[in-house]
Amino acid sequence: MLDTPKANRLHIAIFGRRNAGKSSLINAITGQEIALVSDYAGTTTDPVYKAMELLPIGPVVIIDTAGIDDEGEVGELRVKKTKEVLDKTDLALLVFSAENTDLSMEKEWYSLLKERKIPTIGVVNKIDVKDLDVEELKKDFDLPFVKVSAKAKINIGKLKEAIQQYAPEDYERKTILGDVVKPKDLVVLVAPQDIQAPKGRLILPQVQVIRDILDNDALALTVKDSELIDILSVLNRKPDLVITDSQVFEKVNRMLDKDVPLTSFSILMARYKGELKILIEGAKAIDTLKDGDKVLIAEACTHHPLEGDIGREKLPNWLRQRTGADLDITVNAGVDFPEDLTQYKLIIHCGACMFNRKQMMTRIIRAREQNVPITNYGVAIAYMNGILDRVTGMLI
Repeated sequence: MLDTPKANRLHIAIFGRRNAGKSSLINAITGQEIALVSDYAGTTTDPVYKAMELLPIGPVVIIDTAGIDDEGEVGELRVKKTKEVLDKTDLALLVFSAENTDLSMEKEWYSLLKERKIPTIGVVNKIDVKDLDVEELKKDFDLPFVKVSAKAKINIGKLKEAIQQYAPEDYERKTILGDVVKPKDLVVLVAPQDIQAPKGRLILPQVQVIRDILDNDALALTVKDSELIDILSVLNRKPDLVITDSQVFEKVNRMLDKDVPLTSFSILMARYKGELKILIEGAKAIDTLKDGDKVLIAEACTHHPLEGDIGREKLPNWLRQRTGADLDITVNAGVDFPEDLTQYKLIIHCGACMFNRKQMMTRIIRAREQNVPITNYGVAIAYMNGILDRVTGMLI
């Protein structure tokens, strides 16, 4: 893995009408012919994601979207996809074409961005053709504005400066566990290599946690669960922290002395990507489930389910064993997430390593607004094993 994962990059989304010059703007910002440009309105259909380095900001994902004024049955679907991009947007560029005087559509999207509390920069494009009075725009749009010509490369440097100035600093937590471990702490990571483990590599949360340990000058030692006892027996001191795959919580918990701190990769991701206290509270809803209750198991990525899949087999089985109830369990994988969550009595989400923090927090907020408890794989498994306080106490 040579590149920063997309989920850890600042997500900059560009919104505007068809032919406002959104794709040309991306090409101008990046200095590359990344986006397809045409005089024909509606060249960009589905959102297009481009991971890149944008100096001096660093790793970003730039998202090119379909026109907010797209029309017709297919056009409505494109606008719906564009609205879904709001869930993962850290910083928005709302593009105004100097050729356009009807701002009703821009006002609608400005309201959406404001409602979502998404930092937004107004970009007046095509000033080489016609200018717009920014002071007039500010009467309806309380935004910082930059006037540019993407085609003529006018003021692109000023736009980059504005992106740097208004990019949120808290779009992700600064560290996964740097506030938990100290330099020279010994951290043992338990990484089962079963049928679900990808061949020839570790999974993303394991890689990220190892890197974070190293960045904080602590000592990382990785073993399989089957060798944990062996490594503990040869160490000359107890580990300062053990981090395990949540699926073997019960086994690892039995192997460790009670004074050895324990947590899981999934719980660390719950804190890194979301709000751990809310997810802990959500786990308590497990014991309120009864026959016929609907439970949504949500996964951030799509993968080919194998035998013993945690979301499709293990978690449903553990839930039914714990509650003794005949539950109606739905698994939802990928970026699709129901708008209406009120039919569910509980949502159990994966660690969301493939999401940026904004996307995961959007799901948590949506669940909270609809009074639906939401928790996380690792938190739920710890709760059902009676070790929730042990594995989260050091993190909250």
